[in-house]
Amino acid sequence: MPLHESVLTIGGVAVEAGVNVETIRFYQRKGLIREPERPLGGIRRYGSADVDRVRFIKSAQRLGFSLEEIGQLLRLDGGMQCSAAAQLASRHLVNVYARLQDLNRIEAALTRLLKQCARHRGEVACPLISALHANTNETRRLRQKRDGTHSSV
Repeated sequence: MPLHESVLTIGGVAVEAGVNVETIRFYQRKGLIREPERPLGGIRRYGSADVDRVRFIKSAQRLGFSLEEIGQLLRLDGGMQCSAAAQLASRHLVNVYARLQDLNRIEAALTRLLKQCARHRGEVACPLISALHANTNETRRLRQKRDGTHSSV
């Protein structure tokens, strides 16, 4: 990046990219954004490429990519790496489909429980709360069976 282009402070990058300063520092700690050298007695300066990089990261996050995946995409950026990027996106899409299936199961369960709540309004035992307790107890029982431990609780 040309020296004359490095005119933004970290706050300026944050404003331009629509994030807060701590987000940029977090990305720096994760190795996603470079931390410019501090000139003697001066303030670190950033350029438009840094703003673009933050925007790239935010765009990828909106698509659900993890920071690790975003790091991989950033390493592929700027080259003829379309097939590698497509492989990464394909793996990510498989995970998206799995999460959608999970969300559909959650939606069905919550819809069923809410209907039960509507039918049992005013009763002492709320079907939703009872179902959550039952799931907690079932999870504990399965964990104990798996681990070979038993508890009187």
